[in-house]
Amino acid sequence: MQQTIKEVQQEIVDSFAAFGDWMDRYEYLIELGRDLPVIDEQKKQEERLIKGCQSRVWLDTEYRDGRLWFTADSDAIITKGIISLLIQVYNGRTPDEILAADNSFIDEIGLRENLSPTRANGLVAMMEQIRGDALKFKSQQD
Repeated sequence: MQQTIKEVQQEIVDSFAAFGDWMDRYEYLIELGRDLPVIDEQKKQEERLIKGCQSRVWLDTEYRDGRLWFTADSDAIITKGIISLLIQVYNGRTPDEILAADNSFIDEIGLRENLSPTRANGLVAMMEQIRGDALKFKSQQD
């Protein structure tokens, strides 16, 4: 059975808690970015770029069987790790699950407060894009 969003978020919180300082946590984010499955190069198009990110972040969303499936890439390694974290939480979820999710795990791990202002704005833009896609596909299913 698939874990709930809350369970996945708690695993992320626990993973980050295992690292003593933010240099180790940044390294972990970089590893997550390296492990992110490669997006099809043809999907790296202007309309898939997330607006509001200083780095270039492409997010492709597919709606299959009532669930959203995400692939992404970024030209910045830490940003790629951040989008990887979000995909870990929201991939394979229904629009309703995504829209109902509490994103407090971002603050629990201290991510927002340990990012530069431009990266923190990018994080918000990524979360808004995922929620926006969930809203778009929810309206298609209603």
